[in-house]
Amino acid sequence: MTRKKRVVLFATKLGYQTRSFNAAAEKLGVELVFVTDRCQRLDDPWNDHALAAHFERPEAAAFEVMQAQRDLQVDGILALGDRPALTAAYVARGLGILHNHPASVEACRSKLRMREVFREAGIPTPWFRAVPLDPLPEPALLRISYPCVLKPLSLSASQGVVRVNNRQEFQAGAARLKRLLQSAEIRATREPNLDQLIVEGYLPGREVAVEALLTEGSLRVLAIFDKPDPLEGPYFEETIYVTPSRLPIADQQAIEKSLLASIQALGLGHGPVHSEFRLNDNGIWALEIAPRPIGGLCSKSLRFIPANETETIGLEELLLRHSLGLPGSDAPRESQASGVMMIPVPNSGIFEKVEGEDAARQTPKITNVEITARLRDFIAAWPEGSSYLGFLFASAATSQQVEEALRSAHSKLKFSLTPRLPVEHPISHKLSPADV
Repeated sequence: MTRKKRVVLFATKLGYQTRSFNAAAEKLGVELVFVTDRCQRLDDPWNDHALAAHFERPEAAAFEVMQAQRDLQVDGILALGDRPALTAAYVARGLGILHNHPASVEACRSKLRMREVFREAGIPTPWFRAVPLDPLPEPALLRISYPCVLKPLSLSASQGVVRVNNRQEFQAGAARLKRLLQSAEIRATREPNLDQLIVEGYLPGREVAVEALLTEGSLRVLAIFDKPDPLEGPYFEETIYVTPSRLPIADQQAIEKSLLASIQALGLGHGPVHSEFRLNDNGIWALEIAPRPIGGLCSKSLRFIPANETETIGLEELLLRHSLGLPGSDAPRESQASGVMMIPVPNSGIFEKVEGEDAARQTPKITNVEITARLRDFIAAWPEGSSYLGFLFASAATSQQVEEALRSAHSKLKFSLTPRLPVEHPISHKLSPADV
């Protein structure tokens, strides 16, 4: 009997994205082994046979995974999200599987280190400096210019990112970011560098996202997504992604050139890459380079057409084929325009209900509506938040039609979020950061 190919998939949690990978693996006849950072004392509570690992200690976690797989053949490694990426890189290196070097992944994990790498490589990057949060600094002593942006060093999804335009806004933004980083929810992640932030110059201009795939250093752009909504602050919650891009071909080529230079500076070599760029009169600016695929359900906006096959495949199947060296990993994206709206959170609160879902589904060109927020859960708005209410998907002949369909469907949805009562800590008598 032919042995099934085995891929180890690292994820902070098992949810809709991992389910998509599981479905793709079953279709390909591939065994998928999940590694997640759940509590190790629980005995497979969800019956998914996932391995438990602490991603905040990547080398130790990698050793535990390699021990668990020592008598098994592992053929591919994939990581979803930023937190598990370094553990995955150590496992791949230990098992001799083609992947990114841990040092390169670690440089991507820290916004400060990434900026340092870009500066040293001569890649356009805004001015920046690391600032301690305790005590909060006096901005006048930092010799900064406004507007500027305050960011946590390692959080993702624009969580904690704030634009400030003067000294008063700087002080308020830094205090708010400090409360977020000291909250129980963030402390529980054991993320590094929660005692400091990075301050960098604000970059005006249009923003795009790029999904790409590296094969032993060779870059292939899968899609350039326009972000038609202006992301000017004070917070940076993303909404609409539409592909193909409507930018001039020369701009798209410049983005690809900047992406390749950024990847080479960081030393990335193999696997998926998700990146963000700003374009303005001064050029192309890399905001983020992440050695992982696009997050959440956004991957459902991408379909690919393998040669000599009659059905399209999703990004998850494309990445599984690529990690295993199977035919079809070079499949081009379908010709139809497509897009996704990450449904924004209008205000923090308890999610009570949503109305207009059927009307949104019936909007022309809309292909799917998925409300992922759970009823009665507390949903935080940005900058404290990092989770959306759900996703809208559309497909059409042109990117403009896709954008119009997404906006039309969103206008038909009405979400009810009610404020929750402030909670005082029984010892400190201070309000919970989520209630401030």
